[in-house]
Amino acid sequence: MPTFLTACPRNCYSTCSMRVTVEAGRLVRIDPAPENRATPEGPCIKGLAYVERAHSVERIVAPLARRADGSLAPVSWDEALDRIAAALLAARAELGAQSLLYYTGSGTKGLLNGVGLAFWRLFGGCTTTYGDLCWPAGLEATRLTLGDNSHNAPWDLENARLIVVWGKNPAETNVHQIAHLDRALGQGARLVVVDPRRTETAERADLLVQPRPGTDGALALALGHVLVRDRLVDRDFVAAHVQGYEAYAGLVAPWTPERAATVTGVPVATIETLARELGTIAPVTIVPGFGMQRYTNSGQTMRALLALLAITGQIGRPGAGWMYANLQTAVFSAVKDPLDFYPPEVPDGVVRVAISTARLGRDMLRLADPPLAVAWVERGNPIPQNPETPVVLEAFRRLRFRVVVEEFLTDTAREADVVLPAKNLFEQSDVIGAYWHPYLQLRRKVLEPPPDVRPETEIYRALGRRLGIAEESLAATIPGPSEAAVDAWLAARLAPLGLTLADFDGGPVLSPGYREVAFADRVFPTPSGKIELASAEARTRWGVDELPEFHEPQERPEPGGRFPLALLTPNTKNRIHSQFGNLETIRRLAPAPCVAVHPRDAAERGLAEGDRARVWNDRGALELPVRLDWGLRPGCVAVTNGFWLTEGAAVNLLSAGRETDLGHGAAFHDNAVQLARA
Repeated sequence: MPTFLTACPRNCYSTCSMRVTVEAGRLVRIDPAPENRATPEGPCIKGLAYVERAHSVERIVAPLARRADGSLAPVSWDEALDRIAAALLAARAELGAQSLLYYTGSGTKGLLNGVGLAFWRLFGGCTTTYGDLCWPAGLEATRLTLGDNSHNAPWDLENARLIVVWGKNPAETNVHQIAHLDRALGQGARLVVVDPRRTETAERADLLVQPRPGTDGALALALGHVLVRDRLVDRDFVAAHVQGYEAYAGLVAPWTPERAATVTGVPVATIETLARELGTIAPVTIVPGFGMQRYTNSGQTMRALLALLAITGQIGRPGAGWMYANLQTAVFSAVKDPLDFYPPEVPDGVVRVAISTARLGRDMLRLADPPLAVAWVERGNPIPQNPETPVVLEAFRRLRFRVVVEEFLTDTAREADVVLPAKNLFEQSDVIGAYWHPYLQLRRKVLEPPPDVRPETEIYRALGRRLGIAEESLAATIPGPSEAAVDAWLAARLAPLGLTLADFDGGPVLSPGYREVAFADRVFPTPSGKIELASAEARTRWGVDELPEFHEPQERPEPGGRFPLALLTPNTKNRIHSQFGNLETIRRLAPAPCVAVHPRDAAERGLAEGDRARVWNDRGALELPVRLDWGLRPGCVAVTNGFWLTEGAAVNLLSAGRETDLGHGAAFHDNAVQLARA
């Protein structure tokens, strides 16, 4: 049976290499590809579930269109594209091209993802989004501080002697990192986990620190206070490579462990212990999570954490550093400034970037001149996954026409007027990068799609003809239709990097310019050329303090108030947000949602294991069975994110559409709720 080397393109740290076996046109087996040093053990349960997902009976394998009775039914490609073209042409004629919302999520990665926006420019423009649901507050905090988002190779974690996993649970969300972490522990490293939950990762820890959600910045400033007070600062490193230390020392002076304990709920002794370890053990790696930077104060929080490494000299050394985002494979296009979206070759006004991803529903409703009339959604499921689901749902329902390109009938697809079947990852070649390891990978086509499934490139080509776009413009913009033409398009983008498609025959390829140890040359591309603890740009661009001062989140639980509990919405190893949960393979492991509650909080409300409870605030409500969790910090409840509305546990029914203090991220996690028997 033929076996092929490929890679998983999902929005996940690991971006695993894998070998897939095909028999009689079907995927039958998935095995590890040890050529990738970051993921040698092979894919997780979600990756193994591709055997089911690729051929699922629930997969959309023909276009669907809304009938007069409101249901979705199969139609021909001609009918589906004719309907879409009619809606687009009518909206453009009446309101202009910018009445189209082009919404893309991050469900898959790949160079071909850029074809969509290029097509809509040929149409005359569109409205799209800025910001991101995932990680921009941390990206911007890192850029302001270090000048660049790159970190040491994943396997370099094995050289660390102190690892602080802060607001992350890699045992579920970055499973391959655990292998490197375990090797470090086997060599005598210490592990500290900072998390309101006692997670699978925390079970390995020497010290578990459980702050009140949203107060990690205060904890970091108190740790800085102790490091300065006890002269545990690397003064030589600071003098040579750090800007703003004296101002920072003044910032942390009033943040005594006693003060921080009242804010964070972390005992004074724990703060002192962690600070001493940070100041006396080397090398140190801090591994922060994405969830921690989804508060309204989270950009400043991330800067405060980074400062701990700067003042102790734990940057640019093996086993040391800030392992947050490794964009060394972002070599095809720079991560664009969200306030400066237009590429030089595109005239201003062709694309209107007017919608904040974090405030998607509210921004859709407020738009005028022109208002939105049509939406095109691909690689995303915004109705349950964006903040403030009820408002997002209202905004989509107010549109005249909605198109969704999807593999499965998600919550967003169920709202569409036309659903177009999407190819899966095995049905068209592409090149993908990563944001944890430094490899570029070729995702080779190994399966033919079902007869009525077309790659997005062919969807755009066929739609473009109906919209009157010149054939030569389509041919110059959209690769295909043959696989050889797609290969030529990919090869043309690899050539400036000195790479060819043949280079990938032996496995993943290290990105050009790859650095095993980030900032080993002590070159920091900041305005000062140093690590910046005080950033003038933080003030001028974002309106925050130049130093990483702590401010409480905009919304927080108030003991004795209407909403006294913090809602945590962690990820799980069984899903990537709203993907994979519809598969039988996954349902066997996680058949239904629940709400995790500390027994003390449950007892105060007369709740026991398995009771139905209502979790609510002024934005919405969920009704879920209770699961008692002694490892959860009191005052918190937790519901895994990624469940659909149809499953009764879409957590964004409860969240607000707010932006983070830096980077236009989504501040999902400022979220206070109440809990009671249903």
